[in-house]
Amino acid sequence: MDTDRITGKAKETVGKVEAGIGDALGDRETQASGRARQAAGAAQDLYGQAKDSLSDTLSNVADSTERVVNSARDAAEPIRETLEREVKARPLIALLIAALIGYVLAQLTSG
Repeated sequence: MDTDRITGKAKETVGKVEAGIGDALGDRETQASGRARQAAGAAQDLYGQAKDSLSDTLSNVADSTERVVNSARDAAEPIRETLEREVKARPLIALLIAALIGYVLAQLTSG
């Protein structure tokens, strides 16, 4: 829990008490001060809630991204192993294919 939420709740509670005392005494200044403190506390609590929510969302995004990256890595591993095995078995053909791909890419990027 964010410290703004704790502080905000405390201010809101103190403001309620202060406004209640103002109501009981008929003191409009104390009532107004209490309600203002109560509103400020509620706003600070909402700010803290927003920060907590954003923090939770960012944490969830980071976890999801990590899962996607790990899944992609796991899916690519058999392809990498097959490619490595084929390059070792036929190095000349692999070199010619790589040169051809390089040539095609150079033609595509040079306009």
